[in-house]
Amino acid sequence: MQASVGQLYAHSRSAVSGRRHSLEGHLRGSAALARRFGGVFGAGELAAYLALIHDVGKGTCSWRDGLLAAERRGGGRVGLPHKHAGTLLADRYTQLAFGAVVFGHHGGLPNLDRLKTELVKAQPGGEHARLVEEAIRAVEDVVPEIHPQPRPAVPGWLMDLPKPERRLGLDLLLRMLFSCVVDADFLDTSAHFENAAVRLREPVDMGVLVERYETRRAKLLAGREPSPVDAVRQSVYEQACAAASGEPGVYVLHVPTGGAKTLASGGFALRHAAAHGMRRVVLAVPFISITEQNAAVYRRLLDPEPRSEEETVVLEHHSGVDLDAQAPLDGLSQTQQDEWKRRAHAARLAAENWDAPFVVTTTVRLFESLFSHKPSQMRRLHNLAGSVIVLDEVQALPDRLLAPILSVLRGLVDHFGVTVLLVSATQPSFWELPRWRGLERRAIVEDPSALFEALHRVTYEWRTGEGVTLESIAEEAAGHRQVLIVAGTTKDAARLHRHLEDRAAAGEVRHLSTRMTGGHRREVINHVKELLADGKPVQLVSTSLIEAGVDLDFPQVYRAWAPAESMQQAAGRCNRDGRLSSGTVVIFRPADGGEPRGTEYRAAVQASDTYFGPDLARPDDLEALERYYPVRYALQNTLGEEIEELRRRLDFPAVDHAFQMIEDGYSIPAVVIRHEEDREAIESAIARLRDPLRPCGPEVLRSLQQHTASLPRREAEAALRSGLALPVTGDLIWWLGAYHEQRGLDPDEPEDRRAFSL
Repeated sequence: MQASVGQLYAHSRSAVSGRRHSLEGHLRGSAALARRFGGVFGAGELAAYLALIHDVGKGTCSWRDGLLAAERRGGGRVGLPHKHAGTLLADRYTQLAFGAVVFGHHGGLPNLDRLKTELVKAQPGGEHARLVEEAIRAVEDVVPEIHPQPRPAVPGWLMDLPKPERRLGLDLLLRMLFSCVVDADFLDTSAHFENAAVRLREPVDMGVLVERYETRRAKLLAGREPSPVDAVRQSVYEQACAAASGEPGVYVLHVPTGGAKTLASGGFALRHAAAHGMRRVVLAVPFISITEQNAAVYRRLLDPEPRSEEETVVLEHHSGVDLDAQAPLDGLSQTQQDEWKRRAHAARLAAENWDAPFVVTTTVRLFESLFSHKPSQMRRLHNLAGSVIVLDEVQALPDRLLAPILSVLRGLVDHFGVTVLLVSATQPSFWELPRWRGLERRAIVEDPSALFEALHRVTYEWRTGEGVTLESIAEEAAGHRQVLIVAGTTKDAARLHRHLEDRAAAGEVRHLSTRMTGGHRREVINHVKELLADGKPVQLVSTSLIEAGVDLDFPQVYRAWAPAESMQQAAGRCNRDGRLSSGTVVIFRPADGGEPRGTEYRAAVQASDTYFGPDLARPDDLEALERYYPVRYALQNTLGEEIEELRRRLDFPAVDHAFQMIEDGYSIPAVVIRHEEDREAIESAIARLRDPLRPCGPEVLRSLQQHTASLPRREAEAALRSGLALPVTGDLIWWLGAYHEQRGLDPDEPEDRRAFSL
């Protein structure tokens, strides 16, 4: 069917319905969704207007002709600019900065200089002026509201801020509005291609979830073997529940390892949300392993019964796939690069948007979304408004980014109806830093020192000197029936595992790292837990991913030298339930061991060496920890103040580039088929992600999380060059090489060293 004059289209034919997406329908549909999203933080009409005009530039004959030509080619991008018309309208009826939301809805938020340059192209006499005028004239006939009366208002709190803070407030408001618009755009577009209703959850009654949580928690505890520390854990839980009725703000849960922080923080968050009409809980943790474990606990406590028709409550999101990647990874052939580009735009619809009552994610996903400038990562941000954000193991936040992190958290609390709960056994001194001075600190536990005394369950020993090596530690650890060794790096973990395999007289020797898939890690943790409960011999080597919140209880733990909080977190896996008079934690400094890269880590170790070690304080000494954090911050080259300056300039791409949670480059997610029975489902999901004509929603990437491991970027690109991996979408790769049954993507055992050269 050929388009007749006057027909305006937003998107090509749906492979399901055979119909094209009308531009009027898309603009109105997106605006209705954005109004709903922005209304949560008092900017519904502004969000709706920006969504209404975001694709006005598609109202030209050349766009329509390009769309039909793309259909004939079998899909792909139209390749014609369409953002300038909406950008001009945003400048005319709101203010220049809000034009960034419209201009960036595909490629990402621009900086202010780029926005001004592009606006000149849209104005009379500019490069795109004729097309802009044509598009506005065509669209105003069917959507006259693109010329609004009255103009949409900006939230009043913005102008009430002191001048030095106003630009930071505008930066955060623009990020939240951008999220509203791109999520609305993605949802309406997905609904068209799937020929289905927009996927949008109705609000959940948090009071009902509180009741379910309490009932199931009681059953969970009744089924556990009693522990000497149960009374202390119950006291922590009761204090958390009592504090939940307090006003929204920033709360602190300072509890020793083994104090049942997972249950207490969930109880607080749900009750607080119910008491204040909040929409969801977002729990962020530093390691994927805790995401998997905590999500399993919360699903057991909150998800509906298996045969219920209710939607699931808990969403687990830790996929690290960058769907906004501007270019494919190195190592692809020209044909592979062309295919990647064809599906790049459609693939973004698979990004997660956190539309669930209880979200379990990682701190990397949370904060890199907050400081990104890319649509797929930012689409979820508006769902933080009116929520409780729980930052578990908050001591793991990177020092070099604390200034922007604390600034944005305070902005969310002050202007977007958010409560923040900081959870840790080693609470950092955030209130000593400028961004949080004057902010009320609401403590949940009245006397943390009494709790630490009651839950003191280990003694520390130290191994230092030239004779201490990875091999000597493995030899010593091999003499214990049940022992955990926490290594400093993935390579050290793999080598310690080999040493133990050679020496273990009896029992199983297991391994944990992010080079293993999510499902593999979960299997190992559950199996080790069973062996420990049955009193069977087991020796486990892990990277630091095991330290934060993983519920394992060893009588003997070895930890490679690390910052004080990591030493204490490792100790939390020792005599966790207090069944021994005392467990033993050995801190060792191997002469041949590695350590994580980065000046930040070295500064933390240097500060730790000042206060903790042989003849110094234990890592769980609260007074020493109080002195330690200010020294540690002072030793850092930066706490991220330069990123705050970039935010004031509204330089969104520069902020994104500067804000890197992982300091030494980033890991690449790799899908692995471990078991033949999983092959069909995994290959089907990969095919969906690679098909530009059938865009899919977040559920497809979600299904691959348990089958995904991580590789350093340089190793991933080497694998692509040598044919050991294939590109899927964004920076996601499909691993075709060997997978070690114990160590996963073993860094020391690539199949062919000549081809797999780094």
